[in-house]
Amino acid sequence: MARKIFIGEQDFVTLRENNYFYIDKTEFIRTWWEDGDNTTAIMRPRRFGKTLNMSMVNAFFSIDYEGRGQELFGDLRIWQYENMHRLQGKFPVIFLSFAMVKGSSYGNLLHKLREIIAAAFKKHAYLLESDVLDDADKAYFAKVRFCEQSVDWEVSINKLSAWLSAYYQRKVIILLDEYDAPMQEAYAGGFWQEMTEFMRPFFNASFKSNAYMDRALMTGITRVARESIFSDLNHLAVVTVLDDMYNDAFGFSETEVFAAMDEYGLTDREGVKAWYDGFSFGNRRDVYNPWSIINFLKEKGRFDAYWANTSANRLISNLLQSGSVSLKKQFECLLQGRSIWAEIDNQVVFHDITGNTNAIWSLFVASGYLTGEKVQAAEPGRLVYELRITNYETRCMFDSLVSRWFQSGGDSYNEFIEALLHDDVEAMEDFLNDVSLRTFSFFDVGKLPGQRQEPERFYHGFVLGMMVDLREEYVITSNRESGFGRYDIMLEPRNDSDNAIIIEFKVFRPQREKNLAEALQHALRQIEERNYAAALEAKGIPQERIRKYGFVFEGKKVVVGRGK
Repeated sequence: MARKIFIGEQDFVTLRENNYFYIDKTEFIRTWWEDGDNTTAIMRPRRFGKTLNMSMVNAFFSIDYEGRGQELFGDLRIWQYENMHRLQGKFPVIFLSFAMVKGSSYGNLLHKLREIIAAAFKKHAYLLESDVLDDADKAYFAKVRFCEQSVDWEVSINKLSAWLSAYYQRKVIILLDEYDAPMQEAYAGGFWQEMTEFMRPFFNASFKSNAYMDRALMTGITRVARESIFSDLNHLAVVTVLDDMYNDAFGFSETEVFAAMDEYGLTDREGVKAWYDGFSFGNRRDVYNPWSIINFLKEKGRFDAYWANTSANRLISNLLQSGSVSLKKQFECLLQGRSIWAEIDNQVVFHDITGNTNAIWSLFVASGYLTGEKVQAAEPGRLVYELRITNYETRCMFDSLVSRWFQSGGDSYNEFIEALLHDDVEAMEDFLNDVSLRTFSFFDVGKLPGQRQEPERFYHGFVLGMMVDLREEYVITSNRESGFGRYDIMLEPRNDSDNAIIIEFKVFRPQREKNLAEALQHALRQIEERNYAAALEAKGIPQERIRKYGFVFEGKKVVVGRGK
């Protein structure tokens, strides 16, 4: 009988006590322990089992579970190693998670961090009844416990480590899940510097100068650069998605996924592979998204974008929308199913990421939205990768993201699509001018003196984005060769009764044309002279079913025209 699936349960002990669905990742406990690193930070995308694995490590080492080794781990891989039995339940463990540290201001985030630390103190309130704490210690303990602001919070975990070590006569293990969540929130919210000024001394006191710590394990999504919050942690072992270490400890292998499908009587292996495969950690390929697989099993084989729907993706959206022309052009290639090449940096320097295209793609790789393979070494220490959207589920997430950009006026962006399909040139022009005036900045559309953006590329990307919902009815291509040149956008109908569409973008340049009307004629003439319709005609679409449009821009002003 198939085991019951408990969606969202990330507590290892609860899963084991109730015999809920669980894939054995306990080998990680042994490899991490035997590697012997003082402090280890492992980077994996969200919903990839980080919290569950941290709960598993806690259940193995924590004094709270002493004597329960056979019960919790007896039929799992870790229990095959007798030398590990003596470690089970023998350590005081401080287990923190910053996963829910979210907020719109620095004060709000700092308060939530304090609440998490206070909860750790409350868990060990029995220390107040021991002789380990003197009066000054008890006063500090009480202030932290009740979340008072007038406390040196940066040294709180160091102090708790000292007291636990003295009480149990053994050094502590510190587990910190989603360590970088406050930093991502701080960057997206615009208070990065303030958060850095708290986190740097906190990490230093908790990990670097903590004489009472045996070892520590941290998980996160991104490797935040050493110079920001890890400036003093020169003993930190960092494992990113590009490294081979622990590459089988997070995420499901294809063998594990197919075995789970057999348990639940599901057979569409090709569908599962297309939707949820595609992640890679180091040299390990065919890594599946565990959150999506568990939901897929629970829903009896129904495909959906489970992983993509669990996050607002605010940072990702902001970076794409505010990115350079080069970044938008590369993103367009990715949306079309093609790959791009980028130099990937293991470390994310958030305050330098804006305007740095490679840094943004590096963040996307760390977050799991892009995957790829190393294609060449530009020079020692530099990594160049061929990148693509990870799988169909991730593609759905990007499509949804793009669609939301054009819904600032409710569903009004659909007016443009309706106008395009009904050959309503005036309505298309009115819509673009209205949106341009309301939402586009002059920087976006190339009006600022001396700025080097390509405004036609911006409008090109905007219009292409609005066409996402037409993929069921049209094959949408962009910047492809046809005839004697490269068209901007082509819509090839999947239904023989629908019309094909070619769109050419032009920016009015006073040195070349007298006015917008002349620029529009140049755009339409280019479609004819370069025979962009050749690719459509070669597929049997007659000339009378091929509509040709020119879109001409001058700053925020847009003119649309129809060719013959």
